[in-house]
Amino acid sequence: MTSPTDHALTRDSLYGITPEPTYGGMLSFMRRRYTRELSNVDVAVMGIPFDLATTARPGTRFGPRSVREASACLAWEERVMGWGFNPLDDLAVVDYGDCFFDSGDPANAPQAIYECARDILATDTALLSLGGDHFVSYPLLRAHAEKYGELALIHFDAHSDTWAEESERIDHGTMFYHAAQQGLVSPAHSAQIGLRTYNDQDHGFHIFDAPAVHDLQPADLAAQVKDIVGDRPCYLTFDIDCLDPSFAPGTGTPVVGGLSTHQAMQILQHLRGIQLVGMDVVEVAPAYDVGDITSLAAATIALHQLCLLAWKQHH
Repeated sequence: MTSPTDHALTRDSLYGITPEPTYGGMLSFMRRRYTRELSNVDVAVMGIPFDLATTARPGTRFGPRSVREASACLAWEERVMGWGFNPLDDLAVVDYGDCFFDSGDPANAPQAIYECARDILATDTALLSLGGDHFVSYPLLRAHAEKYGELALIHFDAHSDTWAEESERIDHGTMFYHAAQQGLVSPAHSAQIGLRTYNDQDHGFHIFDAPAVHDLQPADLAAQVKDIVGDRPCYLTFDIDCLDPSFAPGTGTPVVGGLSTHQAMQILQHLRGIQLVGMDVVEVAPAYDVGDITSLAAATIALHQLCLLAWKQHH
């Protein structure tokens, strides 16, 4: 047994897992070191406690904290089920803390989030972001497209988030419409998975709605998505309301008929090999959760995203 220290502060190596009582200590993601020193870092995990764009129940500003806490339940596992390895052995991952913005000045929050992401990416560090409502993906996409060019998007959600509007509002249901219009993402090389709310326009995105997902085997669905994405730089965004409320009640706009946690994990595992450059998990609202199952699902999905990023390096 190692000495009784808090490895979120005192971890010597940025790699691997370290025996410790994971139920205690600071709330860092997967018990990684809290730091903003990014030399020799592969991935920075950043919280974005922003929920000013919600159209229904608020509370996702508490999502990053809750996902971090739930992730401690996963931090002791030597290998991730379904992958056969632990991405923390291959990637130097740190918890960067939260992006700061002034909630009393909401009009400037998108720029603040963009600048946080841009500064991290400028160090050639990949970014895993924890929302926050889904609007945060828009400034994150701005920063990633600036670095990598037009992106393929893999979007797990109950909602399309492509409702058209003439103005550019701070809204968590319109940002992928603007991202497509502005050339941040290529709809022709993007897939939306799990949708089950009506939008009469697809704006060129490939849509696998929830009934289609339930009819397909995860491997077959993932194969189709990989064909759509190809070898383009890809951003993966996971709105936790893609999961059915029985698996993720702690979210602002739950919709019945969604994916199970198992389905989501299987699809992510079969996406291995994509050219992943950025990722987020959003819309966890812990006030509506039951037994932290939503936060645990989000933390597990984030861990699987790290597995996707580490896959090529591990092999």
